[in-house]
Amino acid sequence: MGRNVAATLGSSVAVGLALITGAYAHDGVKGPHGGAVLEVAGHHVEFVPSATGLTFFLTAEADAPIASSGAKMKALVQEGGKTAQIELTPVEPNQLAGKLATPLASGAKIVVTGILSDGHTLQAKFVTP
Repeated sequence: MGRNVAATLGSSVAVGLALITGAYAHDGVKGPHGGAVLEVAGHHVEFVPSATGLTFFLTAEADAPIASSGAKMKALVQEGGKTAQIELTPVEPNQLAGKLATPLASGAKIVVTGILSDGHTLQAKFVTP
């Protein structure tokens, strides 16, 4: 049974790393709040990190806000060989926010994933500058 646990754990780690190592926001594309922007299925996600937290702004075409209330989202942060999960709280009108235990280092990988209030599944991947 130890071998099955190891295989399952190995598979879980591989899936997690596959998520983290996918396509990332384009270099140099900045949103209205100064963060990196990624387009996902007609939605724009802008990532604005601070020393104490993660903030994601949700917009549609022409930077029209997408309501964040009712969204069920989380961020996976990979840094220094460790992965942490941060629950994101909707902040009206169009923000998702989460608290960090420590500031992010340059090169940290962040995946925001979950379901928006309109039922759309969203996943966006970023790397801190």
